[in-house]
Amino acid sequence: MDDDGFELNTPAEGKVEENMGMRLIWMVVIWIMINFAQTILGFVTIVQFVIMLVNGREPNPRIADFGTDLGIWVAKAARYMTAASEVKPWPWTELD
Repeated sequence: MDDDGFELNTPAEGKVEENMGMRLIWMVVIWIMINFAQTILGFVTIVQFVIMLVNGREPNPRIADFGTDLGIWVAKAARYMTAASEVKPWPWTELD
């Protein structure tokens, strides 16, 4: 668990248990999802910046929380794709 109170997947130990063909398919699907997440992040970043301009540098807490959740998801996805973890990210597991 880190300072923000969330825990990333536990490290993988030993060989990958999953069928390598299925793992490749899931890796491609997650790669596409990561690219989509980057687009969403860019859009949300612009929206948050405009909100901060209008509200006297005060960020929207819901957008900030969404950014935290998105960052956690990307970290979990990267860990699965690099075989640091065997746990797939949301929607296969809880978002946290």
